[in-house]
Amino acid sequence: MKLWQKNTEVDKTVEKFTVGRDREMDFYLAKFDVLGSLAHTRMLESIGLLTSEDLKEIQKELKNIFREIEAGQFQIEDHAEDVHSQVEFMLTERIGEAGKKIHSGRSRNDQVLVDLKLFFRSEIEQMVLHVKELFDTLISLSEKHKNVLLPGYTHLQVAMPSSFGLWFGAYAESLIDDLELMLAAWKITNKNPLGSAAGYGSSFPLNRTMTTDLLGFEQLNYNVVYAQMGRGKTERILAQAMSSIAATMAKMAMDITLYMNQNFAFVKFPDHLTTGSSIMPHKKNPDVLELIRSRCNKIQALPNEIALMTTNLPSGYFRDLQLLKENLFPAFESLNDCMQLLVLMLDHIQINETILNDSKYDYLFSVEVVNNEVLNGVPFREAYKNIGLAIEDGTYKPLKEVNHTHEGSIGNLMNKQISEAFEKVIQDFNFNKVHQALNALVQE
Repeated sequence: MKLWQKNTEVDKTVEKFTVGRDREMDFYLAKFDVLGSLAHTRMLESIGLLTSEDLKEIQKELKNIFREIEAGQFQIEDHAEDVHSQVEFMLTERIGEAGKKIHSGRSRNDQVLVDLKLFFRSEIEQMVLHVKELFDTLISLSEKHKNVLLPGYTHLQVAMPSSFGLWFGAYAESLIDDLELMLAAWKITNKNPLGSAAGYGSSFPLNRTMTTDLLGFEQLNYNVVYAQMGRGKTERILAQAMSSIAATMAKMAMDITLYMNQNFAFVKFPDHLTTGSSIMPHKKNPDVLELIRSRCNKIQALPNEIALMTTNLPSGYFRDLQLLKENLFPAFESLNDCMQLLVLMLDHIQINETILNDSKYDYLFSVEVVNNEVLNGVPFREAYKNIGLAIEDGTYKPLKEVNHTHEGSIGNLMNKQISEAFEKVIQDFNFNKVHQALNALVQE
């Protein structure tokens, strides 16, 4: 029997269709469901809905279940519709009547909401840690190769001198803006919906501020109707932040794939990080980077998928929202995998330090020659025309000394300032507050 069932058994086909992959997805939520119940039951005792003896029994067994989940010893049985049902069944089976009291003042609607928010906070922290590893790698490479020049392109045509320092640093700074979006997602996620019940509150005198503090949330979702409306919205905003990180990586993966091409030959990788061809013995294929590009493009589609699944839903809960888990949860693992693999590739990247010795890149320096004329007193438009005519008649001679000194240019990368800006965003997440709250919940 399901927690909500009375006497009638649900048709097996209907049950299979409505449960779908929920049991599979709910494994992600298991320990967070227990954390939510640890906080909720402490609150229930504080308002007289549990005795101190009941609370002691419940807390002890919930902590046992939490440890079982962390040890991989937890499963959702066939008779349980979801993780919430499973935990309550286990608790009641082990301690009896007290286990039946833990659902007072809440619905599965706000229970899954708080589970999701606790899970999303954990996943955001993991993604931020992986972003930091990627950022540190990019800044290190930028500094290491800051004096190695690289062709810059516009319209995929040779344009102006760039450098590996500038190129690596550009992607590092891009991650700062990506984390700003993730910080916004964190702030929206880090609000407590518990106590909103089915979306309309409860006649019990719940202390929602207490559970907010116990679970380390920054503040409440105050309005109980809006707490329920946040389902789907939170996922979409989080997916948008993930898609921003994915867009940065997809672009870099494309750059590197292009730069590995023999017609560019700007970078290469050791054999153990590339793949080959079944008939062409010379091939060294950038399969890892191609898959990073494609996986990241899939993640960029995620916000639209979520938007289309939730568009035009009125206020209140709808079963449509269950399916969001199937789209979003695997994307966390995919994005983290992409970041880890990109770091692995970058750790072994081999830079061509003599790219610009090839005469086909002489035109990169046309602007340098124009600017040199201007510095010698020739008006810009006249200097531009003169060099253009020299290029056409074959008398152009490149000036291969690059002297860029302004902020953020080849000779002044501003990596120190970029690193400081990145660290400031990281600190604004304040993960320690969450750690302290949750550790206090599960400690004996």
